[in-house]
Amino acid sequence: MKKTPKNKTKSTIIIQARTGSSRLPRKVLSKIQSKSMIWHVINRVKKVKNVDQIILATSTNPSDNSLVKIAEKENILAFTGSTNDVLDRYYQASLKFTADPIIRITGDCPLIDPQVITKMLDFFQHEKYDLISNNINPTFPDGLDASIFSFNALKQAWKKSNLQSEREHVVPYITKNKKSFKIFSYENSKNLSNYRWTVDEKNDLNFVRKIYHLMKPKTIFYTNDILKILKQNPKLLTINSSISRDEGYTKSLKNDHKLNF
Repeated sequence: MKKTPKNKTKSTIIIQARTGSSRLPRKVLSKIQSKSMIWHVINRVKKVKNVDQIILATSTNPSDNSLVKIAEKENILAFTGSTNDVLDRYYQASLKFTADPIIRITGDCPLIDPQVITKMLDFFQHEKYDLISNNINPTFPDGLDASIFSFNALKQAWKKSNLQSEREHVVPYITKNKKSFKIFSYENSKNLSNYRWTVDEKNDLNFVRKIYHLMKPKTIFYTNDILKILKQNPKLLTINSSISRDEGYTKSLKNDHKLNF
């Protein structure tokens, strides 16, 4: 990570994570090749270029103290905030650590590709967008999701978002208001959206463990490396192929409601 003078805004990766997952409890602490899933996410995003700081943003729930300790051990910043209002968690963390731009990563993506994020950040820093995301029109594997946005866009979303889904998932208010924000859908040259590399359920974890096992002793490898493994071992694709993309957000929309502030 590069060094910046004090009080200047810092390009910041914020990893959101907590242990209270409903579908796969404590999944971010699940072991993959003797290391926790969140360790792999941190280890990978440390390879992203032109980033000033990394924050692990978790909740104030005592059960998430273990994540704070991992962040401290890995020499990245830790922030504790709202359990369910993840948008507020991002805003408060960004405010405290003068983050701008903000790169949003989720803690359940242990195959996140630092090369993809580096390219996205370079694009964002040379263009004048409020937000770019590779999940607006998905063309990357599920599990390589990243969004990059300005602090100003985050602040506007934080002020105006009043739906549960908007508070839980951080960027929907921005992506739904195209007239208010300049948005770019960052897309891959080849559509790989049929691949599922995220971890929401046990079968996802089994799939990721297989990939890491076949890549050992490497813990840093990239999209093309995984594609080669899958070409050589096509049966791996059947492990978690029955799980739909973005089930969490879909569930949020079904149960959506306005909030009172």
